[in-house]
Amino acid sequence: MPKPLIDAATLAERLASGAPTTLLDASFDLADPAAGERAWAAGHLPGALYLHLDRDLADHAPAPDGRFRGRHPLPAREAFAATLGRFGVGPATAVVVHDRQGGVYAARAWWMLRWLGHAEVAVLDGGVAAWTAAGHPLSSEPPPAPTPAAPYPAGASLVASIDADALGARLGTLRLIDARAPERFRGEVEPLDPIAGHIPGALNRPFKDNLDAQGRFLPPDALRAAFVPLLGGAPAADVVHQCGSGVTACHNLLAMDAAGLAGSALYPGSWSEWCADATRPIAIG
Repeated sequence: MPKPLIDAATLAERLASGAPTTLLDASFDLADPAAGERAWAAGHLPGALYLHLDRDLADHAPAPDGRFRGRHPLPAREAFAATLGRFGVGPATAVVVHDRQGGVYAARAWWMLRWLGHAEVAVLDGGVAAWTAAGHPLSSEPPPAPTPAAPYPAGASLVASIDADALGARLGTLRLIDARAPERFRGEVEPLDPIAGHIPGALNRPFKDNLDAQGRFLPPDALRAAFVPLLGGAPAADVVHQCGSGVTACHNLLAMDAAGLAGSALYPGSWSEWCADATRPIAIG
């Protein structure tokens, strides 16, 4: 299966051939958390199951020490392993994730599957819109219930992550890339978090710049040309991606992977966690 992106034509051919493939629709709307599931119910790729950002791709329970972990903290790996088991996903399952938001939430699901050690996962380039634009149908029929599998077996993660303390200790030595809109990055507006600004030293790469006018990822050479200057000669392993809550940052991680620049890390708590601690430095402008 092509990775990290698969186009609608290739996916259609794969499904028509009968190749076993689990489709996961991760559509979501931060302003209306039920909107993605409503859209999925109204019309989805035939057989697609629904992944909810808050229920399946985050865990809002307080940390054991009471610290705020951000607006979309990662679940424990064991909890996400159980979620994948309920969706029938095992180590050999080919998974294609998609959404209606340019790949934002699909990228989070893609990163989390790889975080659990799952290699056979790709994002549908252009999502539901690309599927329908290619003339393929949607279905409003509930998909068959998946055959539950055992919780995904523990294994080595295929991606890197870093927590707030480790990031704070290495500020100035890592290349930090912020995926938020420029006005949020500069601290001019902040619609979601209590404090505006950015982590000192971060560079801004709005995730929307990864897409063309049709909502599909730019060609690999164009993505590479955009990201290489941000690396400043550093290897991808010295790059950390963040955003507001660890979601849109995954879009930049996916874009770098598509550009042949795999290996950078995610700061899951991102700005929402960082700015919640008054001892951490912030920058404006």
